[in-house]
Amino acid sequence: MQPLPQTPSFRLDGKRALVTGAGRGIGLACAAALAQAGAHVTLAARSLDEIANGAHAICATGGNAEALRLDVNDVVGTACALDGVDPFDILLNNAGTNRPKAFTEVSEEDYDAVLGLNLRAAFFVAQNVARRMIATGRKGSIIHIGSQMGHVGGPRRSLYCASKWGLEGLNKSIALDLAPHGIRSNTIAPTFIETPMTKPFLEDKAFLATVLEKIKLGRLGRVEDLMGAVVFLASDASALMTGTSLIVDGGWTAE
Repeated sequence: MQPLPQTPSFRLDGKRALVTGAGRGIGLACAAALAQAGAHVTLAARSLDEIANGAHAICATGGNAEALRLDVNDVVGTACALDGVDPFDILLNNAGTNRPKAFTEVSEEDYDAVLGLNLRAAFFVAQNVARRMIATGRKGSIIHIGSQMGHVGGPRRSLYCASKWGLEGLNKSIALDLAPHGIRSNTIAPTFIETPMTKPFLEDKAFLATVLEKIKLGRLGRVEDLMGAVVFLASDASALMTGTSLIVDGGWTAE
């Protein structure tokens, strides 16, 4: 009898993963998902208390995690901090922010804050991690948390869309540069996910109604909706995927 093909493993045992913006919301959930799949996870953020609590919770449930205080906006400081730890096999570039404003009201400070964290910091974190992967011969996976707003436009979202469209372009280009080294780069592009960052916007009932009208499955996203996606892109199950986007948007961009 002919042997059947075997599903590639979703396990991440023996892998080291770095998650930025890991103190809460999407970052913490994805850190937990990677740990549950067997990875040793380093939770990074500016707030040490949050990531220390997150790492403790992961360890308390049988995972392997540690906290690393990191301000990814500080490119030199971040490079020094990451050079001081063992190299990673997996990066989840998650740190991000948003300042919804009408295009005509956006200030230079708003621009620098959103593009600085969402794109500039993501660029240099990925660069640092990739350099270490190459130097140590690791065939890794770099995953960026993008957005459906990196595929469409939205009112009052000029800054956020610029940063997330930029991230999609960055992702495609670095995928080409890193492919010869066996390093993959992909994005996850979620719809509105219920997190501390989105809560103030979603408390506006009129805004919430417009969001739910666009999400064809009829509900907001939950952090759990992204946990399988990050494990998939980090694992051998997605071994032939690079330079693309996994859109988890409930049908928003299908229309």
